[in-house]
Amino acid sequence: MTPIKSVTLVTLFAVLFMSCDDFGNLNNDPNNPSQVRTELLLTNAERSIDNVVGATTGTLLVQYIGETQYTDAQEYRNMNANFNGWYTGPLQSLQTIINLNSDPETAPDVLSGGSNANQIAVARILKAYFYQMMTDRWGMIPYSEALQGRDNFSPAYDLQEDIYADIINELKEAVNQMDGGTGVRGDILFDGDMDQWALFANSLRARAALRIADANPSLAASEFADAVSDGLISEDVMYPYLAEANNQNPWYARFQTRTDYAIHKTIADYMKDLEDYRILVYANPAPNYSDNDPEVTFDEIQGMPFLEDAGELTNDEISFPGAAIGGGGPAVGDQGADLPIITVAEMHFAMAEASERGWIADDAETHYLAGIEASWNQWGVYDADNFADYIAQAEVAYDPAVWDEKIGNQKWIALFPHGYEGWAEWRRLGYPELTPNPFGVGVEPEIPVRFTYPTSEATINQDNYEAAVQAQGPDTPYTRVWWDVN
Repeated sequence: MTPIKSVTLVTLFAVLFMSCDDFGNLNNDPNNPSQVRTELLLTNAERSIDNVVGATTGTLLVQYIGETQYTDAQEYRNMNANFNGWYTGPLQSLQTIINLNSDPETAPDVLSGGSNANQIAVARILKAYFYQMMTDRWGMIPYSEALQGRDNFSPAYDLQEDIYADIINELKEAVNQMDGGTGVRGDILFDGDMDQWALFANSLRARAALRIADANPSLAASEFADAVSDGLISEDVMYPYLAEANNQNPWYARFQTRTDYAIHKTIADYMKDLEDYRILVYANPAPNYSDNDPEVTFDEIQGMPFLEDAGELTNDEISFPGAAIGGGGPAVGDQGADLPIITVAEMHFAMAEASERGWIADDAETHYLAGIEASWNQWGVYDADNFADYIAQAEVAYDPAVWDEKIGNQKWIALFPHGYEGWAEWRRLGYPELTPNPFGVGVEPEIPVRFTYPTSEATINQDNYEAAVQAQGPDTPYTRVWWDVN
């Protein structure tokens, strides 16, 4: 039995049902709650966002980050990944919230987590968020038959087209069912502010609609315009790390005892050539190039190139990820640095593209420039004169004739360090034009475009696994997902 087909242990140790009411209070243990604490399940699910925004593999694939010692991942050798933990972890927690708040027998007992309708709405939004990340990585995945526990130990894989249609619908219906009652508790993202949850859901719907722009243009156009009409975020949504080990920034944690990751030469050189001040917070100075002046210059940033033997370069010759995103190297960094989930900059670039596609009646160039400015503000580097010089450069200045290249390049920069989103948008738009690692797998290495399925699925869920492979294509890193038509 695979983990995907069993009920998560979270519910077993986070909550406890008691049925021996005949003894009054004698059997009430104050250390073990007699009612389900759905707010604990929500917190648990939200904390799994860390494993999306702080993951490394995507950053390697789009050349945000380079490996300095163990280079298997950036050589495309580790593209098999296990999705079972997403089902038994956050998704099962969220489904439990939905089930408990939907059942008339249990709904009155879980109001400590907020109104029933609002709890269900937030759980649906987060389920959509996690499922989109998963289907973008693997393509077809168990969806409509997932999370049924012992009722279905062998869930079928759904077509990605159907998954996307339902994700979009879930995000829309979740907002519509919010009831104006008590906001959700246990919420580390918005502290129970349901208005913010609605804007977040609308923005995720716009993101999802844009992703399928070339695969299902009619659905994409209508849903994107509708999401914009309903209202998008006006502030960046960040994952809130803490300056303590229990919820610390993953880039900070990675550099406490090791130095495995450096800023990649591709993004470093591209941004340095344009005098893009964001690179000065994306990366820290390379010691051999630093004059120890507090004001860092572009020359001090040295990216990690692809090498057959990464050990050829010492730590003093390369730049580690900047403290602004939590990294920095031994004894340097910001333990509580937040990481972006979805940003105002991303939404502006999305609206610029939607304008070019004729989905909304806005000016594409205005949104494009606003996206760059929002990103500069996000990272605290905005200066009016520097910004004016930056956007005046031919490489940056907007050109509707090559809107996909312009938006693709700038969106790639702005999505840093969110590797999975950067990888998804690179696959969809085809920009920036990245050169694969010449030391990667194969005679002519290619950048992978999906993860392969867990090895256990080919044996334990064999029939459904084989049906998915038959429908989608070979289970290799080079089979494109449905929306990746470029």
